[in-house]
Amino acid sequence: MESQSPNPQTLPETPPNNNPISRSSANIVQRVTRNLGFHSKWAELNGAMGDLGTYIPIVLALTLAKDLNLGTTLIFTGIYNVVTGVLYGVPMPVQPMKSIAAVAISDSSGFNIPEIMAAGICTGAILLVLGVTGLMQMVYKFIPLSVVRGIQLSQGLSFAMSAVKYIRKVQDFSKSKSMGNRQWLGLDGMVLAIVCAGFITFINGAGQERNQSEEAIVDEERNVRRKRMRKIMAAIPSAFIIFLLGVVLAFIRRPKVVNDIKFGPSEMEIVKITGNSWKEGFIKGTIPQLPLSVLNSVIAV
Repeated sequence: MESQSPNPQTLPETPPNNNPISRSSANIVQRVTRNLGFHSKWAELNGAMGDLGTYIPIVLALTLAKDLNLGTTLIFTGIYNVVTGVLYGVPMPVQPMKSIAAVAISDSSGFNIPEIMAAGICTGAILLVLGVTGLMQMVYKFIPLSVVRGIQLSQGLSFAMSAVKYIRKVQDFSKSKSMGNRQWLGLDGMVLAIVCAGFITFINGAGQERNQSEEAIVDEERNVRRKRMRKIMAAIPSAFIIFLLGVVLAFIRRPKVVNDIKFGPSEMEIVKITGNSWKEGFIKGTIPQLPLSVLNSVIAV
């Protein structure tokens, strides 16, 4: 006995979803789900160390020089990174505002926490207006890409020279000055720094894949072994390993620091920003910071 198929004309039709709010919610959920998918846990963990080299020295210098609330700063920085990473896939909107920090560290009295906050708020507000109004697209069309790449190159060279300076000299972050030559041996010596730099270079500088003509000459078994070795080396979280090593050596050098560790966030307080703080923050902090943020963190991306 054959089963009878239902009449296609009697099947209820699913109405199309014309609700823009529903479509937008579905897109957001899909984006968040995609961004929360870890392609490589070790690679993600290694990438999380990427900004520590610039962010931590700046925050520590502001904490020592301007009495910045370190606990509150780290908590909200982590929240901003998580939110932007979930929504956009990469935490690019969160960046250490280096020009503002440089002004705050170099200015001993006239640029304090209220001025720093005012400068950051003004910078963020201007970037928000440029993005919402579409003016950022116009800026993108008028600025040549070579200018952006030049700024990125200069920043990269500046960071490289700073890294060399941090290795060669003992640093006083509260004054942003070098104190003296670093000793060669010891838990904080130059030999250890060179070994760590060589380890990162060896792991991350394994080279590119050979082309087909070169691969044809190499024995197939050796080629497979070499590819497997490259894959293993690429999976090693070199930056995370160096970070853990630094934390362990810090406690070994000064074990009494353990007694000063206090868990829980520090007490938060509301900072009063006066009219003069808004003016000083905008003139000394926002104006020099805007070109760097627009070119390096918006247009270059």
